Amino acid sequence: MKKYLNTLFITTQGAYLSKEGETVVVSVEKEVKLQAPIHTLGSIVCFGNVMLSPFLMGFCAENNVTISFLTEYGHFLARVHGKTSGNVLLRREQYRRADDMKYASEIARSILIGKISNSRTVLQRAIRDHSDKINLEEISNASKNLSSSLRHLENNLELDVLRGIEGDSAHSYFSVFDHLIVAQKNDFKFEERNRRPPLDEVNCLLSFLYTLLAHDVRSALESVGLDSYVGFMHRDRPGRPGLALDIMEEFRAFLPDRLVLSLINREQVQKKGFKKSESGAVLMDDDTRKIVLVAYQKRKQEEIMHPFIKETVPVGLLFYIQALLLSRHLRGDLDGYPVFIWR
Repeated sequence: MKKYLNTLFITTQGAYLSKEGETVVVSVEKEVKLQAPIHTLGSIVCFGNVMLSPFLMGFCAENNVTISFLTEYGHFLARVHGKTSGNVLLRREQYRRADDMKYASEIARSILIGKISNSRTVLQRAIRDHSDKINLEEISNASKNLSSSLRHLENNLELDVLRGIEGDSAHSYFSVFDHLIVAQKNDFKFEERNRRPPLDEVNCLLSFLYTLLAHDVRSALESVGLDSYVGFMHRDRPGRPGLALDIMEEFRAFLPDRLVLSLINREQVQKKGFKKSESGAVLMDDDTRKIVLVAYQKRKQEEIMHPFIKETVPVGLLFYIQALLLSRHLRGDLDGYPVFIWR
């Protein structure tokens, strides 16, 4: 399972990737910069003008190494992966359950319990660790609002009602997100969540890390044989990976949001590493993007006690474990889907 930890990020423009024996070779201007055995990789993510040989693409497909292509600034373009693994009966059951609105609501409710619980934990930890630097009253009120949302989720609710609760919770959470920034306050301000394009440095970081998270979750789902495009809370829409977006909800606060706050509060990223385009979009420069990628990989290597399996696992394997647990539930081996809740 360790292979799912390792993602090779290629950010150097003009890089060329090829196959040599059982390894992936990264060259820049015909000079070899890196050579990695294929068995150590779970996926490859290419930013911007990065080229791959057809032989390497086939080699990666045969070894279940997913290749993703993003723009230089992190906008998703396409993916290359091999044949879908897993039992076709699992996917047929997934499709049947997704069409059952009562069941879809049950799964969505579990996912939202995880998302809101983890968001509340982020706020509670800020109160514990930075009580002298933050607006305690506003953050405490937001935390209480999230607790109220969790109480509502104790009932069986329809999808539209669940989406309303999710929207209200997200508003409460992000309304105090700026208070969680305790360093570089003049350079990093957060007023509201915006995307496509992100209009400030904080949203730029969030959107970029959400893209990385989506890549990892999709790869995990497909590795166990699930269809990442057929979700329960996020309904079918052409080109939208609904199930990946569903499972991402459990991890947004725990991984990307916390990492953004850490990068800013520890001054690992600085305002000079961002620029605004003519369209108003805020973009990272090359050096800042590399800092974020390294920090993301390091965070995935940290270990945590999984709340359901009661084992210490690297953070980077959490997506794969949740995909396995969901597939076991769909097969009937588990009575419910045990959502990831950070303690």
